[in-house]
Amino acid sequence: MDKSKLQLYFIMGTPNIGGKDPLAVLEAALKGGITAFQLREKGEGALVDVELKELAEQCKALCEEYKVPFIVNDNVDLALEIDADGVHIGQEDGVVSEVRSKIGKDKLLGVSTHSLNEALTASDAGADYVGVGPLFDTDSKENAGPVVGTALIKEIVTHLPGLCIVGIGGITEGKASQVIHAGASGVAIISAITNGENIEEATRNIKGRITLALTGVEM
Repeated sequence: MDKSKLQLYFIMGTPNIGGKDPLAVLEAALKGGITAFQLREKGEGALVDVELKELAEQCKALCEEYKVPFIVNDNVDLALEIDADGVHIGQEDGVVSEVRSKIGKDKLLGVSTHSLNEALTASDAGADYVGVGPLFDTDSKENAGPVVGTALIKEIVTHLPGLCIVGIGGITEGKASQVIHAGASGVAIISAITNGENIEEATRNIKGRITLALTGVEM
């Protein structure tokens, strides 16, 4: 896949935004320069059923307007029902090869990984990219697991140089360049965007850090 589509990967669900309008948050992030979006509707107060489908369809329409891939977290049936661009699964959310078979070869498939072996397995089973983390301490995800650090990204790059890698977990504007320098294709962000007073500006600032890190012209 095109690695540039993963440079600034925004993840959001209604439990992450403190009562804000999710579509307003998403559009501000799109204006700020996110390159991919994942709807991750989990946790206390998360939408389900008809409400979830409605939000997903509205998010998809916004992403299409900005030509940004729209990815659904875990819910393969929903992703297929609304014709999302892809699906992202965790280690306990399904067998990667079975999910790939179900969604077909044209949709994006991402897999959360926490070790080299998990990344190797995901790649062999047909994942387009892996999420690696948590890289740093994070409050955005319950039971996130132990921090793995950016060294794991370097290790995966060594063994799988062609695999798209997205770093996730506790990444702030100031830490984004560390993740890129470790060899990641991009960074996945939740709270560093959703908690910003000006979401569009916060997004644009993070995007700027990533761009500088990728071009190697940081001051």
